[in-house]
Amino acid sequence: MTTVQPFQPYRLAVPKRLTRAGWFAGALCLALLPSAWAQNEQDKFKDGGSQWSMGLGAAMERRAYRDFDDKAQPIPILTYENKWISLGFPSIDIKLPSAGPVDFRLRARYANDGYEESDSPYLEGMDERKNSIWLGGAAIWRNDVANVSAEALVDGSGNSDGTRFKLQVDRRLAMGAWGFTPRAAVQIMDSRFVDYYYGVRPSEVRADRPQYSGESATNIELGFRTDYSFTSKQMVFLDMGTTLLGSGIKDSPLVERGQQAGARAGYVYRF
Repeated sequence: MTTVQPFQPYRLAVPKRLTRAGWFAGALCLALLPSAWAQNEQDKFKDGGSQWSMGLGAAMERRAYRDFDDKAQPIPILTYENKWISLGFPSIDIKLPSAGPVDFRLRARYANDGYEESDSPYLEGMDERKNSIWLGGAAIWRNDVANVSAEALVDGSGNSDGTRFKLQVDRRLAMGAWGFTPRAAVQIMDSRFVDYYYGVRPSEVRADRPQYSGESATNIELGFRTDYSFTSKQMVFLDMGTTLLGSGIKDSPLVERGQQAGARAGYVYRF
């Protein structure tokens, strides 16, 4: 999913509203929730069973924007899965017929890529960039070597009118009650996505912030997750990762570093 860069000091705070980094961290946390339970329950779901779980976690994300007001965020964890749907709030999949070992999904995901000018002194005078609901499809291939997943999404909210694609490979290694999951992923964002979230419009230019028109970017994500099951129903996990940003993003005057690092931890109870 690897070396994670040191974090700058953070302050723990409950967000004033559940947008921005809080939802973003929640989405990541749920997407990276330890997969041992889910893999063991696939046949149960196909036979008409269901499973849900809930918990609480915390996440720290160091975004690449200049002087961004990063905070540690508490995050709710809620999942539900049956034969037809897979819910990991704030995303939901509708399951389609499988083709052998490959599962297909229709996917909707709320992503917190946006910002407000109050998030950083450097963003003062910038128009708000809104979060979006992304719509599209995904394919998941589970095999004896590794899990391979791909998703292609479009901006269903019409804020950026952009598209994004992600290809990920991960493998969970079990040692008793412990699980260790390295991952690697490639993320491709088109120029409209990059221009909306990292571009500088003519009306936003100032002496230290030149105009910038975003170009498509390819990011590389590396990460590692460990989980521990106290019982068949209780689990804790820790996930750390870093994303190496493509040149289309790194070249933006809004960006001060070439990578984004993050860590997430939580407790999950399965009912």
